[in-house]
Amino acid sequence: MMKTNLKISLVAGLLLAAGLAYSQGPRGDGQCDMMGGMQGQGMSHRSVGKMDPARMQAQMDKRAAALKAQLKITATQEAAWTSFVEAHKMPAGMMGKQPSAMADLAKLPTPERIDKMKELRAQHMGEMTAAMDKRMEATKGFYAVLTPEQQKIFDAHDMMGQGRGHGAHSGKGMMQPKG
Repeated sequence: MMKTNLKISLVAGLLLAAGLAYSQGPRGDGQCDMMGGMQGQGMSHRSVGKMDPARMQAQMDKRAAALKAQLKITATQEAAWTSFVEAHKMPAGMMGKQPSAMADLAKLPTPERIDKMKELRAQHMGEMTAAMDKRMEATKGFYAVLTPEQQKIFDAHDMMGQGRGHGAHSGKGMMQPKG
């Protein structure tokens, strides 16, 4: 149970980080954004902007279909599966609604811009927290209807889309050093 909660928390944190990174978007106004040191390391806003929400959702759908096949979901489990998958979809409007707010921020004097950024951040964090809570509860509800064998498969499944021991990280997880 602890491993499952840890996995869910890690996924939620990664989704939060991805959402925050994506919501920033490119500045395009030539002003310093205090992230210049990371841009030389492949972390520019331009690369983040390539994370198309539709493409990300398509990848999530593909992984969900593979997991469903691996778990061999029965007809009686279908409703819980559907709730689980729907809860893990990106909230409509969560991605991509920030660029207009960012354009408005550029027009404000710095102190007002800071206050507005705090307000937007608090709003975004509240939305992300609610979405994560929804995902966690849906995962717990789905897990409860799985058979013990299905639970073992689900527990072994890496929530980022690759089973342990497979993929680019050789099962070490995203935060572990390669090799």
